Amino acid sequence: MAKNKPAASSGKSNEPSKILNIADDSKATMQHAIDVMQKDFAAVRTGKASPALAEGIMVEYYGTQTRLKDIASITAPEPRMLVIQPWDQNAVKSIEKAILASSLGISPVSDGRIIRLPIPELSEERRKEMTKLVRKRAEETRVEVRNVRRDANEAIKKAQKNSEITEDEQKSLTDDVQKLTDKMVAQVDSLLKAKEDELMMV
Repeated sequence: MAKNKPAASSGKSNEPSKILNIADDSKATMQHAIDVMQKDFAAVRTGKASPALAEGIMVEYYGTQTRLKDIASITAPEPRMLVIQPWDQNAVKSIEKAILASSLGISPVSDGRIIRLPIPELSEERRKEMTKLVRKRAEETRVEVRNVRRDANEAIKKAQKNSEITEDEQKSLTDDVQKLTDKMVAQVDSLLKAKEDELMMV
């Protein structure tokens, strides 16, 4: 019977392993925040045609709000032209309506089967507005990343207080989380710079 005791204590030793994985968990959460930001950046219009501009537009399709990319192919055959080809021609009118209601600010041209979106050049004022928008979005992502760091540090501190990890492990884990945070914030800055350059490119 006494031999069963170690099994119970080994079950408890799984707790520290959860804490030791905290950097990996934090990385996944931070990366998700950055991935979402990148998708949002892709939807911000520059003077260049990109299918990502229209992919997320929500269209009322048989009574259900559906993403445009799920009901049509979207291509950019020219630098300033998007072509949308619905798989169901009955959706053409709904797609036109959704595009007009979206924040794209582009009037669709349709022949009843295919919808064309001519991408106008952005004015300097519009470029500046878009740049402000992406900067704000980047700052929101930095805040999300730092919130993940805060939550991770609180979990590490609590684990040390509960004697699940040593003080040395606490310091090491806290350092790892800080390095990860710095790396992720640098990634946000790099993506923001690339988007700003793209927006200001004439």
